[in-house]
Amino acid sequence: MTRGNITRSAQGQARGWVSFVGSGPGDPDLLTVRAVDLLGQADVIITEAPEHAGLVRTLLGLPDPVEPEEGDEPVGSDVEGPEFVDGGFGLDGQPLTHATRAKVVVKHAKRGLRVVRLMTGDPFLYASGPEEAQACAKAGVGFEIVPGVSSVSAVPAYAGIPLTTKDHREVAVVTCGERIDWEQYADDRTLVLLSAVGSIGEISKALVAAGRSPQTPVAMTRVGTTTGQATVTSTLEHIAADVRAARMSPPAITVIGDVVDLRETLSWFETKPLFGWRVLVPRTKEQAGAVSTRLRGYGAVPEEVPTISVEPPRNPLQMDKAVRGLVEGRYEWIAFTSVNAVKAVREKFEEYGLDARAFSGLKIAAVGDKTAQAISAWGLRADLTPSGEQSAAGLLADWLEYDKLLDPINRVFLPRADIATENLVAGLVDLGWECDDVTAYRTVRATPPPAPTRDAIKSGKFDAVVFTSSSTVRNLVGIAGRPHPSTIIAVIGPATAKTAEEHGLRVDVLAAKPDVEELVDALADFGAARRISLLDQGQPVTRPSERKPSARRKVRAE
Repeated sequence: MTRGNITRSAQGQARGWVSFVGSGPGDPDLLTVRAVDLLGQADVIITEAPEHAGLVRTLLGLPDPVEPEEGDEPVGSDVEGPEFVDGGFGLDGQPLTHATRAKVVVKHAKRGLRVVRLMTGDPFLYASGPEEAQACAKAGVGFEIVPGVSSVSAVPAYAGIPLTTKDHREVAVVTCGERIDWEQYADDRTLVLLSAVGSIGEISKALVAAGRSPQTPVAMTRVGTTTGQATVTSTLEHIAADVRAARMSPPAITVIGDVVDLRETLSWFETKPLFGWRVLVPRTKEQAGAVSTRLRGYGAVPEEVPTISVEPPRNPLQMDKAVRGLVEGRYEWIAFTSVNAVKAVREKFEEYGLDARAFSGLKIAAVGDKTAQAISAWGLRADLTPSGEQSAAGLLADWLEYDKLLDPINRVFLPRADIATENLVAGLVDLGWECDDVTAYRTVRATPPPAPTRDAIKSGKFDAVVFTSSSTVRNLVGIAGRPHPSTIIAVIGPATAKTAEEHGLRVDVLAAKPDVEELVDALADFGAARRISLLDQGQPVTRPSERKPSARRKVRAE
């Protein structure tokens, strides 16, 4: 079954439809709303860049492809999600020509499918979109164009360089792979050069010979809009030597003109507090969503490494009995102490064919905002959440004593992990409640991460690690080893800090309150202070993984 409207011939034969979609220069957040919508509808996605398939899977929440083991059958076409076709290279490993790529697009559209041709930048700006669209028109295949953000404008913007100002209104874009008369660019127009990395020396000499001042500002930015972005700022006289010294390589955008001077005050992307930091997040992808999103907002590159695996209880009978008791009205309250507990009860409900209506008349408590959000996603509302600290202690502080006149039932259903502490149970008992403390799920140590990740952890290739609980500290050290001394250690609270120190780790960042967003914000504040310290000392701004432990201690001591 296809996912979008399909054109048909007079005979009723489906002809498919092609959407030429611009993906922008690299930052996935630059995709348009229309682009994301079409990717979600696509039957076939014909990519251009190697990272496109992973980008789409992340956007659509699709699992990564699984390589079949030797002797297994290959994964078939019934795998969830669209079919991916490499539009950059053929089966022989050679780059496809425009004509060959156009044939691939038309072939899939003629299967009667909704095709998205995902292109870097903008389909109609320095791209093969026009030729491929003409092939569709010739074949009688309907198509549409979804513009994307072009690297011509996006990369300078991410480098803090406006292409036009009230004093500089003219811009010329030049592709440098051909014979060019540089005398026509001898005026003070802003120049945007494409494919100029290898020839910038000859270009600068030609522009100076044509009449441009040797002191004309120049900036070259590589892999712009990504966390690998790097910019070299120089002049026509020195840009060739500076580019060689910085080992700049394609892809890169070069801007020539007085507008480059504005970068000193307008640089916003490369000056983010955690720009380019590789940050280890010891959580599963499902749990790490909020942490990773906030880290990306500060310019970091998060890498999730699961340290625990959530599994059903060894004996499900206790959970089965409790769920039956819930349906039969045995409980006054159900208290959720984690998102995993909500998930475990929900899965048990689905197993029995129950839904949220079974909670009618039952009061619901949640240990914090994230757990309350998981309850809300189920169509329910938490009646009690901590007004202060989001923890079992905070929940107990707001929980009222059992009153036989006001509370018809004195029992609380507490679905929890097998390793949960008994503080909440003891506190509820002291308040006069009876608790059914039920193991809803087990937490077991995850399998070790791949060898390159373990090596990166132990050798200091991560700039920081964020620990959201004591168990993440214990389990990460257990499955991957202790982080290198140069790695910044950020923890969510005093208990986690104590565990980290017990494992020989020096804590650099402590969240103001036990909240994952507060934890990331605290790490960003640390990064900003560190950046200012380095600049005040006249030192280059480097990441923790690029500095020696002794230098790191000096920065922190100040």
